[in-house]
Amino acid sequence: MSLLAIWRRTDEPGHDAAQLKQTDLGWLLNGAAVYLSDAGPACLDYTVQLAEDWTTRSGSVRGFIGSQSVDLTIIRDETGWTVNGQQQPVVQSTVDLDYSFTPATNLQQIRRMNLKVGDKADLPVAWLVAGASSLVVLPQIYHRVSETEYIYEAPTVPYRATLLIPEAGFAEDYPDGWVFETGNAGRAL
Repeated sequence: MSLLAIWRRTDEPGHDAAQLKQTDLGWLLNGAAVYLSDAGPACLDYTVQLAEDWTTRSGSVRGFIGSQSVDLTIIRDETGWTVNGQQQPVVQSTVDLDYSFTPATNLQQIRRMNLKVGDKADLPVAWLVAGASSLVVLPQIYHRVSETEYIYEAPTVPYRATLLIPEAGFAEDYPDGWVFETGNAGRAL
């Protein structure tokens, strides 16, 4: 099984394309975000390796933001989280990795939680802000209000919006940030 998506940024020039595929180890999410950042053009290739239960095992981000090179390897194991071998104690209690520069990394939390309509969950994640070299905790709240809509809150950012998430699992509409490109429906292959 493979799931593909492409988004267009709505707040500045940019695109993101992602693929989710099942592997012998669980799931592999990989993609590339190309956008205009405050520092200049940005191009970030990313991966997230997920276990069968959708918890994060590892991730990577490579590319550039303006003149800054980015080359990060993120590992989550029984000893906790590391970024390029450096311990990340502030995020030790989290199980999900979320990247600030792509809507693709909301997928694993939604799949793992499997909320019923009306259910609500607090879900802090290990968050990598574009250009940073360490993880921070991002508190998140998901409230499933219909089969395809979630009220999503990240109060410390602050951000609150209703995300349109069809059955496939990628956020189709991420207000004030991303929207599926015309003709794209998070295609399953």
